[in-house]
Amino acid sequence: MTGNAPRPHPLIRFAEGNPLTTLALIHDWLNQLGGAEDVLEVLAEMFPGAPIFTSIYWREEMPPKYRQWPIRTSFMDRLPAIHRYHQPYLPLYPFAFERFDLTGYDLILSNKSGFCHGVRKPPGAVHVCYCLTPTRYVWGFDDYASREGFSPAQRRILLPVLNLLKQWDKAAAARVDHFIAISSEVQRRIARFYGRDSVIIYPPVSTERFAKHPRSEAERGKPTDSVGDYFLCLGRLIPYKRVDLAVRACTELNLPLLVGGDGRDRARLEKMAGPTVKFLGRVPEADLPDLMAHCKAFIFPGLEDFGITSVQAMAAGRPVIAFAGGGALDTVIENQTGHLFHEQTVNSLMGVLQKFNPASFDSAAIRAHALKFDRKVFERQLHDFIKSVTHQ
Repeated sequence: MTGNAPRPHPLIRFAEGNPLTTLALIHDWLNQLGGAEDVLEVLAEMFPGAPIFTSIYWREEMPPKYRQWPIRTSFMDRLPAIHRYHQPYLPLYPFAFERFDLTGYDLILSNKSGFCHGVRKPPGAVHVCYCLTPTRYVWGFDDYASREGFSPAQRRILLPVLNLLKQWDKAAAARVDHFIAISSEVQRRIARFYGRDSVIIYPPVSTERFAKHPRSEAERGKPTDSVGDYFLCLGRLIPYKRVDLAVRACTELNLPLLVGGDGRDRARLEKMAGPTVKFLGRVPEADLPDLMAHCKAFIFPGLEDFGITSVQAMAAGRPVIAFAGGGALDTVIENQTGHLFHEQTVNSLMGVLQKFNPASFDSAAIRAHALKFDRKVFERQLHDFIKSVTHQ
C-alpha cells in the first residue's frame, strides 16, 4: 500500500463523554525485526486499526500477523533491493516521511530510531515521538562507520550528506510536540542533540511469559530455580552488538557459552570462537523462556539504548552481566540483578566472569525487579501521557 491509500480512522476514547481521537502510527522501516518492532507490535495492539506509515515493508520477511495491519508505505518501497539493503538509501528517508499526507489525523505517534519523526502533522494535530534514540546514523556516525569498516575515503564522501542530515534531523525534531525517551541515556541524547526535554517511559517487556517458563523433559523434578552450566548471549549478530566480547572472553576462560541469533557477523564470530562456544542460530520464540531461565547468566555486551533481551532474562530470574552504559544503567542493579563491566573490552568482561557466582543472586528478587518494565506498566504510562497532552 502507499501513502495515498484509503485510510481508516481508528478512534480512541480516554473517558466517557470525552472527544474521540484519530491516530496514525509512524515507524521507520519494516524489513527486519528488533526492539523497535517489539514496541510497534504493542502499539498496534493498543490501537487496533491504526494505520502504520513506514518507508518500506518487506512483506515476505515480516511476521504473518503484520499482514493484518493497515500498512502505508512510501515511494521508497519500490526502489531496487531496498528491502535487503536499506542503509545506502539513507539520504532519501527525510523526503519519504515528509511526503506522507496525514490529513484527518489529530494524534501522530512516531516510534523512532531513524527519520520517521520528520512527518509533517496536519494543523491542530499533536505529534508524540516515542524516541528509541536520536538518529544513530547521524549523531553517532563515527562509531557506526568504525563498526561497519568504512574507509577514510567513504567517510569523506559521506561527510557533506551527514551535515545536511544533521540539519534536517534537528529541524524535524523541533516540529515534534512531545518526546518520550526509552531510557536515561536516550533522554540525555535528546537534550544534547535536539535541545528538547522528554519524559521516560521504558519499552514494554512481556515479563509474564518469561516468569512462568516451561520445563524441559530433562529438568522436570529438579528444583524450580535449577540452572544449566552455560552463559547465554542472544540477539542480532551484527558488529555494534559486540557479541565478539562474549565469544572471546568465554573462549579464553574455557566457559560454556550459547549464542542465539543470526546476522552478517556470524561467520566472523564463529572463526574466533573456541570449542566451548556454540551457535544456535535463530531461536524460536517458544524456546526463549526455557533457554533464558536455565542459563547461569545472560551476557549483554553491547551499548544499547535500552535492551529488552536483558530484561527478559531478568524476568526469567537470571542475573545479567552487562556493559555499564546505555540502557543497562537503568535496568541492571549491581550485585542485585547482575554485574556491570566498565570497559567495553574482553579483559573487563573476563574480570567479571572470573568472579561470577550464580548462587549469590535471588531469582525471585530479580523477577520482581523486571516487573518494573512490564508491558502493562508501559501501556498505562503511555495512555496517561497521551491523555495529558491531548487534554482528554
